[in-house]
Amino acid sequence: MKKASGGFLATVMALSLGLAACSGGGGGGTATTEPAKGDGAAESKEVNLTMTSWRVEDVEGYKKIIAAFEAQNPGIKISFKPQKATEYNTILNTALQSNSAADIIQLRPYATGIAIADGGFLEPLDGVKGLDAIPKEALDSARGKDGKVYGVPLSLNSTQIYYNKKIFADNGLSEPKSWDELIALAQALKAKNITPFAFGAKESWLLSLSHGVIAPGTYNGNAFVEKMLKGEASMTSPEYKASIQRMKDLTPYFPDHFVGLDLNDIRALFATEKAAMFINGSFELEVIQKMNPNLQIDFFPMPTDDGKQVITTWVDGSYAVNAKSPHKAEALKFMEFMATPAFGELFANTFKRISAIPGVKVDDPLVSKMAQLSDSISTPYAALVHFSGGDPSTKKVMENDLQGMYLDKMTPEQVADDLQKSLETWFKPSK
Repeated sequence: MKKASGGFLATVMALSLGLAACSGGGGGGTATTEPAKGDGAAESKEVNLTMTSWRVEDVEGYKKIIAAFEAQNPGIKISFKPQKATEYNTILNTALQSNSAADIIQLRPYATGIAIADGGFLEPLDGVKGLDAIPKEALDSARGKDGKVYGVPLSLNSTQIYYNKKIFADNGLSEPKSWDELIALAQALKAKNITPFAFGAKESWLLSLSHGVIAPGTYNGNAFVEKMLKGEASMTSPEYKASIQRMKDLTPYFPDHFVGLDLNDIRALFATEKAAMFINGSFELEVIQKMNPNLQIDFFPMPTDDGKQVITTWVDGSYAVNAKSPHKAEALKFMEFMATPAFGELFANTFKRISAIPGVKVDDPLVSKMAQLSDSISTPYAALVHFSGGDPSTKKVMENDLQGMYLDKMTPEQVADDLQKSLETWFKPSK
């Protein structure tokens, strides 16, 4: 991946989640003791760990991963209990404060997860075998203010525009090489009563994610991000304002009543071939292909105004160990398992995603394409990687304001101005 400002995945300022320090109590794991067979034999213990995540879509895949771990670690059982993504942060926050959190916790990347580490809720992982093989930039996504690593990163995500190859071919369309070509393509689809984009605004995170794809094409990627980090450009700069305007300009090409559609709705639109394009992350590929194994799917990076292309990338969630778990030693064994190439390959090919473990081979050609482009033309998901500090975070302000824009309560210019005001409350440009 290309880097921005001394490292594409630089550590961002941690969010304050208001988490109080825990005292006493235990984690989510339980242990059962069963006498071993034979007179005078020592007792054998089976340790049951709980593991939580926001990826309810991944339950079946984790059965395969957990089975591989349990086969190597007899006596340790793991129960995977994910929560709804939109409720995960609140549920986890409450569980941590009440000492009832799972033994193994999936962390949101960057500021949100780092704040949990800084609150004293997680076990440092610097001594975990194999962690030193993972790139520093990936580890920085879960590195606390104390410099210690608190999460083993799962994957390197990319965000792009998926498209239905059959719909494109049937209508004589090809991948756009500019913004104007993208708009012309959308107009051609709409003229034939085909919904150009499966898009919804009910879940606000979808909006910042989509902006993370559109914006770098408008401001031409990394050079502008570098200027923002140095304080030489801002969210009120013409290039950034134009990126918000383009989000608004796409409105005619969204489904009817898109403001009320959530991720499940827009997934279904694309998977059932009722929409031609779908702006989303690499983490959706496996889900969409399961919904429709016959879907002819491809993707294209975002064309930039200077005639190039960019693909937006970032480190996705990591897994951490609850500092209050009564079974930290066993949970740390799972962290060690996660840092192995064997896990990386199993994860990548089970979920069709780019592993954070270097050198992992992926069978799926689209995942391989994502990985290659991430190495050659990547740009950071800036709202998450660099600008997710503040309370509320600037990223959250963006999401709320974009919802307001789509409800015609704010103009694109007002959104940009509000974002800059939020940024100025916490962000200190580098020198």
